Amino acid sequence: MSSVPERGEIDEEYKWNLADLYEDDEAWEAAYEDAEAEIEALAAYEGEMTTDAATLLATLEQLEATMRLVSNVYSYASMRSDEDTRDQEYQAFQARAQSLYASASSASSFMEPELQSVSRETIEEFVDEEPELAEYDHYFDDVLRMKPHTRSAEVETLLAELSEVTGAAGEVYSMLSNADMEFPSVEGPDGEEVEVTQSNFTKHLKNPDREFRQRVHESFYEEWGEVRNAVGASFKNSVKADGKLAQARNYETARQAALDGPNVPVEVYDTLVETVNDNLDVLHDHADLKREALGVDDLQMWDLYAPIAGGESPDVSYEEAREYIVEAVAPLGEAYQERLAEGLDSRWVDVYENTGKRSGAYSGGTYDSQPFILMNYQDDIASMYTLAHELGHSLHSDRTSDEQPYVYSNYEIFVAEVASTVNETLLTHHLLETVEDEQFRRHVLDEYLERFRSTLFRQTMFAEFEHRAHEKSEAGEALTPDVMDELYGDLKRTYYETAEVDDAIAREWMRIPHFYRAFYVYQYATGISAAVAIVDRIRDEGEVAAEEYRRFLESGAREYPLELLRIAGVDMTTPDPVQSAIDTYGEFVGEMRDLVVD
Repeated sequence: MSSVPERGEIDEEYKWNLADLYEDDEAWEAAYEDAEAEIEALAAYEGEMTTDAATLLATLEQLEATMRLVSNVYSYASMRSDEDTRDQEYQAFQARAQSLYASASSASSFMEPELQSVSRETIEEFVDEEPELAEYDHYFDDVLRMKPHTRSAEVETLLAELSEVTGAAGEVYSMLSNADMEFPSVEGPDGEEVEVTQSNFTKHLKNPDREFRQRVHESFYEEWGEVRNAVGASFKNSVKADGKLAQARNYETARQAALDGPNVPVEVYDTLVETVNDNLDVLHDHADLKREALGVDDLQMWDLYAPIAGGESPDVSYEEAREYIVEAVAPLGEAYQERLAEGLDSRWVDVYENTGKRSGAYSGGTYDSQPFILMNYQDDIASMYTLAHELGHSLHSDRTSDEQPYVYSNYEIFVAEVASTVNETLLTHHLLETVEDEQFRRHVLDEYLERFRSTLFRQTMFAEFEHRAHEKSEAGEALTPDVMDELYGDLKRTYYETAEVDDAIAREWMRIPHFYRAFYVYQYATGISAAVAIVDRIRDEGEVAAEEYRRFLESGAREYPLELLRIAGVDMTTPDPVQSAIDTYGEFVGEMRDLVVD
């Protein structure tokens, strides 16, 4: 029986180097105490912030000192907990760090109301008196534009203090899905028992043995069915919390609140959904191709991830993936390429799955640390693409930290998903153009098509589901598990009109952690659309376009997301990038059809 190793069985070279943040837990404890003192120092400026230019600057500098330290403390605790979610000590660390973060948010909650109590003219006078304030010009603009949605200092303090409570649904879901749920093992193609986990579920659905895929699919969703009431309650309360917080800030809907934060018009969201729905025939064509290539009468839900390249999927070791990715990013310039390679050699990445480890992958770290990447690497092409994806995030953060002051270091997710997908797209072109093994090339093209399908179409479907669920909640309708199953199942049948949609897949909404970050998922779809456009420019125009893209990466949050993308030559207020990406997807589907269908 295949098994997942304990963390102690994994070599140190494949674990991230958290000593870049804190040498040990004792150093973290000391930093925690320092952070508490910094929070107290920040709170002392309440009521004084806009007294004069010097005090305003001092308050902003104290905010930076506080939040940089709190971020370091929180990041270390969170990553330690993610290494093994069963570890009670690090769960306690994370809980304490969350409380610390809430305290810092509470202590700083007076700042926006106080800034908004003075005019833009007064701010400009302060800048004239204290030139160092000029660096905060975009920050001031962002704060002042949010005045209609900022409450009194007292209410802002209360909302900050409630952040742990309002985020509790997501925390409960995370512990349930990562630590408490145990999926049944199933009989593998060779007759031996195979363990199914959150991390390896999709990999098993790529196995050539169709009956095995069906067993994995059914057993996985049967387990979700056992916890449907708990997950349903978590999701319902998460949606309600989003709605109540939006109302507290004078928004009509949670979607308006979520998109107004990064200053993205809701029309961008709607344009994405409309453009994708207008082109579902391309997705249907891909589904039909998969059915033909697999030689089945009906395409079932456990067939969606099955490779159609034919033959056994090649293994890609972590070392091989590193080499491919470093070579693939060469069009972005020598400095970018060298920094990526240096990061891989500096233990940015926590590579392999271990028992209790958080599922999935992410790029983390802070302004003061090296980037950190959590992986659950599975020695396959998909894992190589995930590594390239997370490295895109990490290089974006790394470039931003080097070029921008702290105040502009936290760029929005809307632009973050561009950097990650640029790396994926460059990797695809590199592999198709340099690897001679025809079987490997077919699997690369198949993988890229799957990423297109799951990023552009699947995430847009998620965005539709999330929007409709919130609309039901806002209309006073009950969000029961049955209601969610029906809503999700209907969308799945629309998107996969030519396939068979079974009852089990209607529970898929239960396994999507991103739903606990309101209106987050659509940005994957806009991200791949922008990324394809950027890579096309770089391939057509060379260094000129690459330099503009690097400037985009280095700009952090100095401008609003739509303006940042214009630096890289992309206008997301129009349907053009989305339509162009779908057209590219259609071309690749046609190319794959020529390769695999006689």
